[in-house]
Amino acid sequence: MVNWRISQKVLAGLSLVLCCLGVLFAATLWGLYSYRGTMKSMESKLAELRRAQQVQEALAQLAAALESEHGITYIEMTRRIAEVRKVLQEYRTHLEQSVRRGRDPDHGQDERDVVGAVEEMLRQLQEQSARKPAATMRATGGEVSPLEPPTLEILHRIRHLAPELREVIHTDLSRRIQSARHDYRVSLLVVSLATCLALLLLLALSWLMYRWIMAPIRELHQKVMQLAQGNFDSHIAVQSQDEMRDLADAFNHMIDRLREIYRDLERQVNERSRQLVRSERLASLGFLAAGVAHEINNPLASIAFCSEALERRLAERFGDKPDDPDWTRIRQYLSMIQQEAFRCKKITEKLLEFSRVGEKHREPTDLAQLIESVLEIVEHMHHHKGKVIRLETRQRPRVLVNAHEIKSVILNLVVNALESMDAGGELNITLDVQDDWAVLVFRDTGCGMTPEVMEHIFEPFYTRSRTGKGTGLGLSISHHIVTQHGGEIEAQSDGPNRGSTFIVRLPLRSAQPASDVAMASQPA
Repeated sequence: MVNWRISQKVLAGLSLVLCCLGVLFAATLWGLYSYRGTMKSMESKLAELRRAQQVQEALAQLAAALESEHGITYIEMTRRIAEVRKVLQEYRTHLEQSVRRGRDPDHGQDERDVVGAVEEMLRQLQEQSARKPAATMRATGGEVSPLEPPTLEILHRIRHLAPELREVIHTDLSRRIQSARHDYRVSLLVVSLATCLALLLLLALSWLMYRWIMAPIRELHQKVMQLAQGNFDSHIAVQSQDEMRDLADAFNHMIDRLREIYRDLERQVNERSRQLVRSERLASLGFLAAGVAHEINNPLASIAFCSEALERRLAERFGDKPDDPDWTRIRQYLSMIQQEAFRCKKITEKLLEFSRVGEKHREPTDLAQLIESVLEIVEHMHHHKGKVIRLETRQRPRVLVNAHEIKSVILNLVVNALESMDAGGELNITLDVQDDWAVLVFRDTGCGMTPEVMEHIFEPFYTRSRTGKGTGLGLSISHHIVTQHGGEIEAQSDGPNRGSTFIVRLPLRSAQPASDVAMASQPA
């Protein structure tokens, strides 16, 4: 099936309608032309009929003169024959005009035959009179001589031919009327058929236009109204292969794009909401950590020192009893007190570090070199044993960052990946440039994450570490550092036991520090 455009369909329909109108117009013109030709032919034939009447009258007068009981002289008969020929010549001239104008059905052939026969009889009559003029003249003795048989035969034929010319003309008139009736019927039939066909075509085109244009436009209007109400799941189905199909495809594509944009915006709104909540928590935590850390550090230091002093005093007392069960238990408890005190001290150091996160000195830094320096440190950690780290440097971007902070972010991500993997696991690190971003991808084969974990992974004190030793501040601090640099950090995972991917994006062009923006927004 040929796939026509709407313009081609409309042109084809209009062409068919114009053809019907052309046939209708041609049939009408033909009928009018036939009517005009019939009227002209009848006008000419009626004029011929008057001339034929004159010919018949002249022939009748000639025959009456010849049969007159008083007789006729040769000179008189010659004059009457000349008058008949004159009338015949006038008729012939009018007949030729009718034939030249195409107003005679048989092109004047029958009339010419009759006129020729009359002229032949007139010639024979004149020859008979010339040979024996006494046959048509009065006798000297006062009696009229009877006409001879040849002359009587000519007179008989003249009487027979006199009305025949009119009969031929009447026959032509009847024939022309029959032809006009036939033309009228044909014209009426053609006009009727063309009119019916034109009406059917108009109805068909109206229905097709509704199906091709009006119905899709109405459906498009309904879908647009649904789209305005937030329904992004409605599509338009158009079967034709024309502009309306293109419009429907474009509208469906627009709906798909809008749905994707809407979902992306919804995701971004949710992400921004979580970031806002996270930022508020981090801000509150920062204020709290600054004061609490200093207040806790002193008691923790006292606890640690006192436990160490107590352990030394007791060691001196139980020095001669190293295998005493009480001493073993006391030493175990004191060791636990010291370990937990130092652990709390590390947490407070983390809190202090977190509270001091802000804008620091930045300088152009080679990210590839920074990652390599982190990997050199990680090689000596016990988490690295039995695990493989691969670094793929596709490009070596230089980014304006605080090297110490970005190094801590990379170290935190690498250590977390190593802790999530068993022996034989692989960590693939990719460094690349995409548009105006330096992109670091950390892809491991570790324990993976559930959607719930990914939703809260960057919140403070939220941890799902397998070792149980994490504070839940590492990723929060990393997220805060990356955000302060104008970048983005994203966590991805296909599910538990299917590995995790962390993507860090840092702008190649330095962004205005958040603290500067805040200061610029404050009134002077």
